[in-house]
Formats: sequence, C-alpha cells, structure tokens
Amino acid sequence: MDAMLKKRLEITACKVRLGIIEGVHSAKSGHPGGSLSIADTLTYLYFAKMNVYPDKPDEPSRDRFVLSKGHTAPALYSTLAQKGFFPEEELKSLRHVGAMLQGHPCITIPGVDMSSGSLGQGISAACGMALSAKVSSEPYKVYTILGDGEIQEGQVWEAAMFAAHYKLDNLVAVVDNNGLQIDGRVADVMSPYPITDKFAAFGWHVIEADAHDFDSLEAAFNEAETISGQPVVIVQKSIKGKGVSFMEDNVSWHGSAPNDEQYAQARSELEAALAALQA
Repeated sequence: MDAMLKKRLEITACKVRLGIIEGVHSAKSGHPGGSLSIADTLTYLYFAKMNVYPDKPDEPSRDRFVLSKGHTAPALYSTLAQKGFFPEEELKSLRHVGAMLQGHPCITIPGVDMSSGSLGQGISAACGMALSAKVSSEPYKVYTILGDGEIQEGQVWEAAMFAAHYKLDNLVAVVDNNGLQIDGRVADVMSPYPITDKFAAFGWHVIEADAHDFDSLEAAFNEAETISGQPVVIVQKSIKGKGVSFMEDNVSWHGSAPNDEQYAQARSELEAALAALQA
C-alpha cells in the first residue's frame, strides 16, 4: 500500500474511533467494543475501496454495504460522518429520542443501505442485493460485516448456501473474529470454529486477514476482486475494543458505555494516538 494512503487511513480510523467513543458516551449506552474492532475495516472500505457518494447517497451505481452485526452502529455512523454523509456533530445525538441516529442502522439515515440489528438477517439482505445486481447486470459490489458470535445464527448458513448456489461473486462478507460476544468467549458459548473451513464447505472462497493492518486488509480485498463464480468471505482476526486500553479484549464492553472518567481516558488515549500519527 502507498505510504501516504496508509497514513491517511490510519488517521481516519483514529478519528472514527473518537467518534465511536463520543457517540456511546453521549448516549450512555451502545456497543463500543465491537464497534472499535471494525473501525479499520470500515475505514478501508469507505476511504479506499467502495464507490460511494456522500452528495448522492442513493446513486444507483454505488457499492452497497450492510452492517449485519447492527449493534455496532456507532462504528458505521462515525465512518459515515467522516466520509461526509452527515455532520460529525450528529454523533452526540446517538440513541436520543427524536434524533436521526438510532441504536441500530436505519435505512432512512444517509449512507445506510439496509436497516439491521436482528443478527443473521443482514447477510441475507446483502445476498438479495448481490443477486439483484446479477439479474440486472449492474456492476456494483455488495459488502457486509458479520460478528463471530452472529454466525451462531442458522440464518447465516442459509444465506451462505444461497450465495454459493447463485455464484454471487459480487458479494464480499467479512467475519469480525474478535473472539467475544455478549456472554463471553465465542469458543465457550457456542464455538463457531473452524470458521474458515465452514465457509469453504459451503462453497465460499475464504481469505484470512489482520483487521488492524491496512496492508493485510488491502491484500484481502484485492484478492476478493479476482475471484469469479464464488462469494468471498474475509475472516479477519481483530481485537474487541481496539485502540482503548481498558476496553481491549474485554467482554464487559460489548454493551456498556463509558462513564465520564472512562470517556476522558479513552479520548486522551485516542487523541494521543492521533497526534502521533499527524506529527
């Protein structure tokens, strides 16, 4: 990856993380851990890969994105704000009554292509979008991010079978493998492992990546573009709470918002990281 692009992505991802913390603190609820773990992936998709247009959010030729693990909406909202779909100031209204930014993605929000939140359903919607593009000979790509706990849902595997059967090579799914879900370690609650082998058995082309390394992400998404006749899944190893020391790999931050003291510490750490990148 070009060094200047990589630096810009690292800076943007840090700003996305700051927006996540801002949103969940203002809401006094939300899901910071899993939002922070996908911040780099969303940054790469929206700032280096997908064709999206903040001034024309409904442009028919745009690439589509579905956040199947919809509870991590703070990450998507922060990314969309950085991209210019709406002002960053909106992040402070997360989950407030009457505000635009609901607790889960809603299709009425600029830049959101699908309402989501009921786990397992997002990938099904993404399959439908991809099939529609095939039938209509449209060139757009469809991307979706799932949680590793989410793939315990049976509907995910129905969708996986569907995507392979219809050869949806315009679909790229990302499994965010941070190893934690609301009740603990995914391996203890109901193990989805081996994730790669399961998707391969369902007829998908499987790629592994480091969720916090932009070179690794670029290699994975570039490889995905070379695959014909199969849907692609990128199984990315990530750290829940990435970027905030006391949230990293800590299941307590699946659905808890930081108090004022924790918020100040999180902002301090992220602002220090941003300053180092901008130096």
